[in-house]
Amino acid sequence: MAASRAPHAGAMKRSDPVRRRGRILLVEDDPDAAYYAVYVLTRMGGFGVSHTPDPAVALQRARSLPWDLVLTDLDLPGMTGSELMAALRQVLPTLPVAVMTSRAAGDAQLDGLRQQADAFLHKPVPPARLLTVVSALLAEQPGRLPQTRRRCD
Repeated sequence: MAASRAPHAGAMKRSDPVRRRGRILLVEDDPDAAYYAVYVLTRMGGFGVSHTPDPAVALQRARSLPWDLVLTDLDLPGMTGSELMAALRQVLPTLPVAVMTSRAAGDAQLDGLRQQADAFLHKPVPPARLLTVVSALLAEQPGRLPQTRRRCD
């Protein structure tokens, strides 16, 4: 009986709206924060999300697959979010990159990073804020120039 409940071809079309909304590469090493972001972006926002905790894997995926946005934590193992963003800018200069962090607002490194990132979010990020910022970045993507960074503080 269970075999007869397998999805049919029509059911597979449920992923079509996800493709229309955008493909997001999430780079987050905290399992709880990753689960939260994936849940909000996929369930509430209808985005397609692929997650990795490893920035080197993220860089490899970004080079080999099409993405509409990279959403990265700042503090990652082996490579910081800032270093990941710099590497992404070299190979995919127009790919939007949003940075999330739980660091305090007075951190000097954060001030410089705000100028480089397309969006900058402080954790914990309320669901509506995350969806608003991601949607805005994806809406701006057509014809986007690397030097016109959107700052979402």
